[in-house]
Amino acid sequence: MISIVTGHYGSGKTEFALNLALKKKAEGERVTICDLDIVNPYFRTSDVKNFLSEKGINVVASEFASSNVDIPVLPSEILSVFADGGTEAVFDVGGDEDGAVALGGFFNYIKNKEYKMYFVINAMRPMTANEDDILELAHKIEETSRLKITDVVNNTNLAYLTEPSHILNSAELIEKCAEKLGTGVTYISGKKEILDKIPQKNKHFELETFMNLPF
Repeated sequence: MISIVTGHYGSGKTEFALNLALKKKAEGERVTICDLDIVNPYFRTSDVKNFLSEKGINVVASEFASSNVDIPVLPSEILSVFADGGTEAVFDVGGDEDGAVALGGFFNYIKNKEYKMYFVINAMRPMTANEDDILELAHKIEETSRLKITDVVNNTNLAYLTEPSHILNSAELIEKCAEKLGTGVTYISGKKEILDKIPQKNKHFELETFMNLPF
C-alpha cells in the first residue's frame, strides 16, 4: 500500500505522515517513509530521521534535507519503494500544489498500484479556513499530481492553544468539503487529551507532537 499525505503549509501533514508510519510499524509492517517535502518546509520528515531509524522505519530523503542548501533533488532510492511490494510506503508531500509537482513525477509508478492520498486540513489556517479555499487547493493538488484524493483528515488545531471547540466547529465545513471531493473524513487527528472530549471516537487518530521532541 502507498499512503500519500498532502495538505497546505501548517496543516500538520508531516506530523500526520510520521504518526501514520509509526502506526503501520506498530502493526508489524515493514515501513519506508519518503520525504518529498522539498519546498522550503518549516518542519519535515528528515528532521527526525534518527528517531524514525531507531523505530525501525526506513527514511528516504534528499541528501540536502535538513541542511542550509536549498536544492530540490530527490534520491533515486525512491524508485525502489515502488518495486518492493512488501513495504508500506508513506509519502510526505510538500505543501500546496507546488509541492505536488514532485509527486506528479512518480505518477506512472503509482497509478496502477493501490494507494491512498490523504488531504490534511487545518481549518484554523488562513489559506484553508473556508470551503472555496479548501476545494481550490484540493483540486490543484489533484491536477498537479494527476492523482485522486481518497481520504480527508481533519487536523484542525492551534498548536498548544487547541480546544475541543476548534475541532467541533470545523467538523461541518470539513465534512462538506470531503463530500464535494467524493470522499469522507477518515480521521479526526489531534492530541489524546483533546480527542477524548469530542465525539466520533471511531475516527480518532492520536498524534505524537514531534516538534516538542529533543532531537
